[in-house]
Amino acid sequence: MAGGFRSVGIAAGAGGLLALAGAAIAFPPARIAPAASPAARPAPPVAAEAPPPAPADTGFVLKGVLALDRPLELGDYAWDDEGVPPGPIVITVDLAAQTLSVFRGGYEIGTAAILYGVDGNPTPLGRFAITEKDRDHRSNLYEADMPYMLRLTNDGVAIHGSDVVEGSATRGCIGVPVPFAALLFAQARLGDPVLITDGARLHLGDRIALR
Repeated sequence: MAGGFRSVGIAAGAGGLLALAGAAIAFPPARIAPAASPAARPAPPVAAEAPPPAPADTGFVLKGVLALDRPLELGDYAWDDEGVPPGPIVITVDLAAQTLSVFRGGYEIGTAAILYGVDGNPTPLGRFAITEKDRDHRSNLYEADMPYMLRLTNDGVAIHGSDVVEGSATRGCIGVPVPFAALLFAQARLGDPVLITDGARLHLGDRIALR
């Protein structure tokens, strides 16, 4: 019965007595449950140390080449950068094929037949960077005009505009048709890489490390 009285919300007086029709029914003092201890919170997870950032990808991947309707002859060049997005410039020179190609973001935007050094003044092979640009350069070594000059070495090897005709050569420089040299000059920046090989071939998807 005691449980029935509690169910209707009758409150007990002090000392645990409940008055009902003149009778006193003793209830044991109510036991107060201790407040529940707050649940222990798990320690926040320790963030794992982030790995060091990957080094910047300085490689060159060949993504596309110009479609030429015939092989280049001396004095010829092709240029088409329409629709090619901005990107880093890479210049390749193949002495065996006697051609220079310009790539922007991996896409070939220009190519030309070239002159290069022979006999006692060969064009050096390897990776170079453009260290100087001079639109109206005149060589103080050979007293010759070298328009749209892009210097590659301290001893005078450069890419520049030339009269690219049969039977001509340079003293180590890479000569390209003057109109092509002007287009290249407008695209190239100091530090842009120039790769000079003697017979190396690239195929779509090939990657070249630039460091």
